[in-house]
Amino acid sequence: MKEVFKLLINDFFEKELKVKKRDIKIPLNSNKIISTVGVRRSGKTYILFDLINSLREKIDRRNIIYINFEDDRLFGLKASDLGLLIDAYFEMYPKKRDEKIYLFLDEIQEIEGWEKFVRRIYDTLNIQIFLTGSSAKMLSKEIASSLRGRSITYEIFPLSFEEYLKFKEVDINLYSSKSLSFIKNHFEKYLKEGGFPEIVFEEDEDIKAKILRDYVDLIVYRDIIERYNIKNLSLLKFIIKYVFSNPATLLSFNKLYNELKTLGYKLSKDTLFDYFEYLNDAYTLFLTPIFRSSVKEENRNPKKLFIVDNGFNYIFNTSFSPDYSKLYENLVFLHLRRKYQEIYYFKEKQEVDFFVPQDKLLINVSYKIDNEKTLNREINALKEAMEKLKIESSLLVTAEIEKEVERIKVIPIWKFLLNKI
Repeated sequence: MKEVFKLLINDFFEKELKVKKRDIKIPLNSNKIISTVGVRRSGKTYILFDLINSLREKIDRRNIIYINFEDDRLFGLKASDLGLLIDAYFEMYPKKRDEKIYLFLDEIQEIEGWEKFVRRIYDTLNIQIFLTGSSAKMLSKEIASSLRGRSITYEIFPLSFEEYLKFKEVDINLYSSKSLSFIKNHFEKYLKEGGFPEIVFEEDEDIKAKILRDYVDLIVYRDIIERYNIKNLSLLKFIIKYVFSNPATLLSFNKLYNELKTLGYKLSKDTLFDYFEYLNDAYTLFLTPIFRSSVKEENRNPKKLFIVDNGFNYIFNTSFSPDYSKLYENLVFLHLRRKYQEIYYFKEKQEVDFFVPQDKLLINVSYKIDNEKTLNREINALKEAMEKLKIESSLLVTAEIEKEVERIKVIPIWKFLLNKI
């Protein structure tokens, strides 16, 4: 295995890395282990490559080690073998023991027990460590137990709308009619197809759909079935189809459990909860609670279901036309989730789609508000919430209309997603 590590280390030294920059700032030098987590194919590896390119401009590239633990040449590697990586490197470059080394370990969760190795070299060597992983639970659990106080974690999502436009080389100028035409045109594609980086550069619709289906298979089989030894595959596939077909909807576990029983599935409520937790751990879905003063009250109410990328709805939606209201709301959630951990929906007599306590944000999302009845419903719900929560202003995100109604700012979604509010 040591010889394999030597080969991988030297091959990477010779590799030139072409990347598109993302809007995420990760420090190159800190006193912490840097971990990045997120759904598969969201761009974690290329974020590492961007950091490596920045380092290569300043230091000898032989001071940078990159290992991808999904490389088939490392199949069967155990945690006890990880020390051979460091041995292999210093055998080739013994003088580097006196210099700072940058170590990038990609998809580290593939090696059970990796955290002890990372902790040891962090404590004993002059080294800056970067990790990526595709499981929130795996990384957070092991970091909490073994790397406590030593690590900073960054979440990586598929492209934001602003990143998507930059990848498409669209000039973001809201005062240019030409630029606005391109922005709105690309928004329609982003809304339906999502922001996985590979999808952005693919023009063929059939190939896009195939790529997204392959992503789902990869997540299901690598991150869920293999990791948790799932036996009831038909149940898991039904739940995945249910999740990706129903973004931005209230989820009642009791109702879904009864529906599954009626369809003939053999399961317990614990199994249902577990499968949703596995999907959550793999960063494919998020469950948002109602805002209440106690956790007990929160748990008594249904949670709202969101998915990590609209593209997954694109391949599972069987209706003739997309549900624009749900897709809009899912995009707004993802935009908020990139910045905030705590997001709720609010409900008294009427429901408001999003409440973010950290910045006292109240947001409703409605695809079309041309109808006066629809507009009044959305406005009245926000006014009720503003009064209850003692918040001075709020937002109503919609397709195209822009105006202000009684301290409520109505804004087009593409403008909201570009932070132009």
